[in-house]
Amino acid sequence: MLRPMRPPGALLCVLALTGVVPARAALTDNLATSPVAMSLGNAVTADPSGHDAVHFNPAGLTRLSGKVKSDTFFGAKLRVFSTFHQPDGFDIGGFKEDPVNGLTSSGNAQSIFLPIVGSPKARLPVAVAAGLGFSFNEPGSPWTFATSTYVPQAVGIDRTRDPEDPARFQGRKVVIQRLVYASPSVAYKFSDTLSIGVGVPIAHQGFALDTDMRFPNQLIGIMGELQNAWCGDNGNPVDTFFLGLCGGGKDGRLNPFKRAGNMSFEATAPADPTLNIGVLWEPADWLGLGAVYQGGSKTVLTGRYHFHADPMFRKFVEGMYASLLGPVAGATFGFPTEIPEDQGGNMTMVLPFPAHVQLGAKIKPHPRVQLNVDAMWTDWGQWNQLTFQFDQNVKLLEMARLFGQADPSKLVIPRGYKSRWHYGLGLQVAVTPKLKLRMGYEPRKSSVPTDKIDLIAPMPDLTIRSVGASYTADSGTRIDFGASVTNGHYDVPANTSCNLNCTNFFNVIYNPYAGLDVSGGIRIRYAGVTITKPF
Repeated sequence: MLRPMRPPGALLCVLALTGVVPARAALTDNLATSPVAMSLGNAVTADPSGHDAVHFNPAGLTRLSGKVKSDTFFGAKLRVFSTFHQPDGFDIGGFKEDPVNGLTSSGNAQSIFLPIVGSPKARLPVAVAAGLGFSFNEPGSPWTFATSTYVPQAVGIDRTRDPEDPARFQGRKVVIQRLVYASPSVAYKFSDTLSIGVGVPIAHQGFALDTDMRFPNQLIGIMGELQNAWCGDNGNPVDTFFLGLCGGGKDGRLNPFKRAGNMSFEATAPADPTLNIGVLWEPADWLGLGAVYQGGSKTVLTGRYHFHADPMFRKFVEGMYASLLGPVAGATFGFPTEIPEDQGGNMTMVLPFPAHVQLGAKIKPHPRVQLNVDAMWTDWGQWNQLTFQFDQNVKLLEMARLFGQADPSKLVIPRGYKSRWHYGLGLQVAVTPKLKLRMGYEPRKSSVPTDKIDLIAPMPDLTIRSVGASYTADSGTRIDFGASVTNGHYDVPANTSCNLNCTNFFNVIYNPYAGLDVSGGIRIRYAGVTITKPF
């Protein structure tokens, strides 16, 4: 028999959360943090399970009694694909055939970041992760203490298998990973219905980027065409008394579609603390309300960088400075007098970890049926740009002074992300007192606007569908399983994303697919299991 809903408050809560809040979403928030949460569309703020409460709502730790241990195991498979098309009228400074036209990138593997070790070179068919949690509560005490290990943020794309992968100019390898390895937390139960909790997650933040570079810019194309006309096949003896456009030989001929070099970064923040604050109110057995604030951080990472310069720019500069008038032109444009083949050193960067707010309701219209709904907001607007600060001027970057990049000791990569709201829905059915089945639905409108999307973060709108189950044995051991699938697609016509394919003169950093139509998508399959038991 259905239990009567005495006041309409629960219904009003659901309407407020689902009707007022638009379907907006973030990047990688909680994609694979908890098997229980993922199986319920991450709508668990009013019903946090076990040690997941450390992250989703620390107040929920008061539900744990005695000494409890949990082990979590995850596996994920991510596939990204992109296709490049050259539209009618394509022209980059006179060059009209881009060699990536008509090609598709689809052969990526997974990559992870290991503390101390860094990002392994081995390609992973499946990314794996594990978590561990402990909690302590004296019988009858309102206090519960806990700590947990989990991954609140992770993305790892490895395109290194094919050295000619057309997407290699925006990431042969991209890894962003945050691992919480300790999270001292405490919860206090004020009454049978009200609890609060506080946690301090201490995380290791890892970042790795390895990408080939090319600069399909109008000026580079015009200069390359001028070289072809002025120098011919065998050079021009008069050129020595002019600008030295031919002095670099055929290797020094500028081509907007030719690889200019490679850059790679690897940086970490070994210990970056944040703050979680949660409230849980359960005024009736059929109704629960929860709220959590997860603080952000201006995470400062330190590490190493390396730039490799291919012959094109190196030989071009050598030819200019070996001529009569070339040094004058080079100094006017701010070109370096030479470009070393390899240059590296120490770097720092700020990689903001965005703050997150989540509000949720739990409603049981029937003793065996539970509905969860959460509204979530993440401050991805902090990612307006990423700045890499180097310990010296990078000679290869000095070539970009002409395009407004005044300081070659730093590299600024525009992002322009947005802070979004979105919602999640969960359904739980108690088939028997020991067995529960779960379903989740989470539509996410990407925090990466269409005019900012690129292949470093190919995150379009996603729709996540999940299933799960929970079984509790007579011994008190509980096994929770969750699995999710998600797909998303994007279509970016030429000149619509200036992080990807703009042809504007000053958008040299960084639009490696200038003038091309780029389409693609992302597909993620992931599953996990948590085993919770007294100890």
